[in-house]
Parts: sequence; C-alpha cells; structure tokens
Amino acid sequence: MRYALFTVTVLFLLAGVTRSAAQQRPPIIDMHMHARMGPALREGKPASRVCMPFPCDGAPSVAVAPGDPLRLTLEAMDRHNIVLGFLSDDPLENVYKWTETAPNRFIASPAVLDPTTVDPARLRRDYQAGRLGGMGEIGSQYFGIAPNDLRLEPFFALAEEFDVPVLIHTEGIAGASRQFRIAHGHPQLLEEVLSRHPRLRLYLENAGFPFVDETVALMYRYPQVYVDLSTITWLIPRPMFYRTLETLIDAGLGSRVMFGSDQMNWPETIDEAVHAIQSAPMLTAEQKRDIFYNNAVRFLRLQRKP
Repeated sequence: MRYALFTVTVLFLLAGVTRSAAQQRPPIIDMHMHARMGPALREGKPASRVCMPFPCDGAPSVAVAPGDPLRLTLEAMDRHNIVLGFLSDDPLENVYKWTETAPNRFIASPAVLDPTTVDPARLRRDYQAGRLGGMGEIGSQYFGIAPNDLRLEPFFALAEEFDVPVLIHTEGIAGASRQFRIAHGHPQLLEEVLSRHPRLRLYLENAGFPFVDETVALMYRYPQVYVDLSTITWLIPRPMFYRTLETLIDAGLGSRVMFGSDQMNWPETIDEAVHAIQSAPMLTAEQKRDIFYNNAVRFLRLQRKP
C-alpha cells in the first residue's frame, strides 16, 4: 500500500515506454546516481573530473553551469535508455528537486554522511508518505565512521522496517577527506550489521574495491548482499577494473552484480561506465544484460510485464 504509486511508476517504465526511436535499445537501470545541482568547483572554477592514481590530471568537466548535472544526466539516460536511477544526495532537498523535475525516472534516497546531522524521524515520515524508495548512499566512511558504528543503527533499522534497498560506501578508495580511513571500508565490518538486521537488502559500492576477495566471502555468506560497479568503471585503470569484475564472475556471482555510474558532478562518466561494461571481454551478452538490468530488477523486487 505504502509504495503503490512508486510500484505503478516503475511498472510503467519497465513496460518499455520510450521517448524516442533511439531508446529502442535494451533498458538499463543505474543503481548509483547523485543529485548535484551544479558543477564541482575548485577555486571558483568548474573542477576537472577526479582521477586515480594520484598525481593525475582529470579531464575537464562538461558540467560548467548551474543545472548542467541534471540536464546532462537526463540526456545520457535518454541516450542509453537508462529507465531508472537510484538517486541520493545531501541535502535531501536536491534529490526531491531532481524527482520533481524528472518524475518517474528515479528512486529517491537520502544520503547519510554524518549520521548526527540526519533526522531519522524526518526520514520515517518521508518513507511513510512514499517519497523515498531507498536508503543511502551511506557514506559515513568519509567522516571516520565505520559501517558497524552504532550511530548508523537508526538508519539500518529504518531500511529493514520499510524493506528498502541500502547503498553503502564500503571500500578502500574515496575522494578527499581527512577523516577517511581505509580500514573502515573492509567488507568484514558489515557482517555485524547483517547479523543485527537479517532482512536488510544491502549493496556495496564499487564491489568493495579493492577488497574483492573479502567481498566475495561476504556475498557467499549473505545472499541478500549485491554490489554495484560504479566509480571503478571510470576512475581506476581499466585493466584493474576488469580484474575485479572477472573475480566476481569467476566466483559465480554474476547474478548479483549491478550497473552504476556514480556520475556525481560529471555526467559524462555515464557514457564511460556504460562503455566499460559493453566492452568487457570476459562477459557474455547475457551477463551484460544481467549487470545492466536483470540483476537490479531482481534486487529491487520489480515486476516486469510479460
């Protein structure tokens, strides 16, 4: 009942409604998007895209004016027939601005960075009203807070109660933050969370990179855990990304790997993320469709029209 409108919206999208002949290509679900309102700025000017390993020079961003991230993200979604995006950001008002501008195209979700600044009571009201369909990105690692820290308990409890999927930043790489600690990105720390919340539907950003073996162990133990392939599709050297992806496939986990772009302030990375999967030499056509679409449909518990 609570999510009836959301479910109808998603069914409408998954039925294959398109905006142009260019969208007759197979659909994609992007499980990692952010609602940025303008370009990233450095010294008052649009910042180049982040890159790794340091030192490096990122490509100039195509988003240079207010509104560019939304406009260019929607254009990329049309270009690749991305029918649905899991969208978060802080402040949450930015997410609602995106969903109001582009209705029916996103799953709205609150970002949780510093948990002491997020009001669980406010989120509860928004879940009850059907405004939110997910939890996270939980990015508390940027604030020196491990995923098993009790300050995050109210948010995991809410997600379990309302049965919404949770995206968490659990990995060993990140943007600039003096409080970030690599050790807080170890997937093993999530075992305590999953033990306390056995019905939690959790997916790990970037497959927990570079802790891929530990991610495999977590996924073997907890079948409700999925991963996305987001920033590592365009941030790290492509051979390293393909080795990570191949490890997941060889481990038999190809049915629990999902596409994500993590486009942030750089919507052009959506094109790169799509190309990284399309050109992956170790994937069959069926595996690519699973990563782009089928696995997310299963994880989100969406129903496709026969």
